[in-house]
Amino acid sequence: MDVEKAAHDLVDAAIQVHRTLGPGLLESAYQACLAHDLRKRQHHVDCEVPLPLEYDGVVVEVGYRLDMRVDGLILVENKTVEKILPIHQAQMITYLKLTGLSLGFLINWNVLLLRDGISRVVLNHPTRPMRHC
Repeated sequence: MDVEKAAHDLVDAAIQVHRTLGPGLLESAYQACLAHDLRKRQHHVDCEVPLPLEYDGVVVEVGYRLDMRVDGLILVENKTVEKILPIHQAQMITYLKLTGLSLGFLINWNVLLLRDGISRVVLNHPTRPMRHC
C-alpha cells in the first residue's frame, strides 16, 4: 500500500467519522469508529499496539501503547483535548522514532471542524524534510 494513498484514506475516513459523530465523545469511541471505517476501505488497522522501549540494550516494558497503526505505515494518536499542545507533537515524534516510521497523524476530535484538529507529522520522510502542519 502506498503511504500517501493510506494517508488520504485516513484523513477522509476521519472527516467522515467526525461529520457523523461530532465533538464531545470519548477518544475510544472515535478510535473504534475510525478503525472500522478504515477496515471497510481495505486497510489493516492495529489498535492499542504495545510499544516496548529499548534502553542500554535492554527491552523495558513500561506500558506505552500506540493508539493506531495503519497498514504498518502510519501512526495515529487520537486526542479529545481543548487544544493540541507541543507535548503531543513531541510524543508523536518520539513514537515515530521508536517505531522507525516516518508518518503520523495527531487527531483532536474535540473541535467543531476536524480540519482544525488534524495534524500531519513527518519525520525523515524520504521526499520531504521534517515538518508539522
